Amino acid sequence: VQLQASGGGLVQAGGSLRLSCAASEGTLSAYAMGWFRQALGKEREFVAAISWSGSGTDYADSVKGRFTISRDNVKNTLYLQMNSLKPEDTAVYYCAVQAGIWNNNARKPGDYHSWGQGTQVTVSS
Repeated sequence: VQLQASGGGLVQAGGSLRLSCAASEGTLSAYAMGWFRQALGKEREFVAAISWSGSGTDYADSVKGRFTISRDNVKNTLYLQMNSLKPEDTAVYYCAVQAGIWNNNARKPGDYHSWGQGTQVTVSS
């Protein structure tokens, strides 16, 4: 599976963005998926994950209530709706495939593979 994230940009604090992750090769419908982010000089951190069907989700505490992960298996696309954005949300955002079957506690980068090219999100204060 080859993934490409898009939808990033510059937004003011309190604003919203929707990220997309599309597969240029392969199908996403068989896989649980996740979003991670990496701020400059920091380690890559977990943001959200979703089961293959979309019925199961998991969020980092820092984004819970503000971000929503979803997927459209017909369109072969993963989404991350980000609302009430804060300057500390500034980072490069990556999508990836969760290894193995759905695990709602898979929050380490090593739990994922097939990382897509990231998309930059910048939130100004």
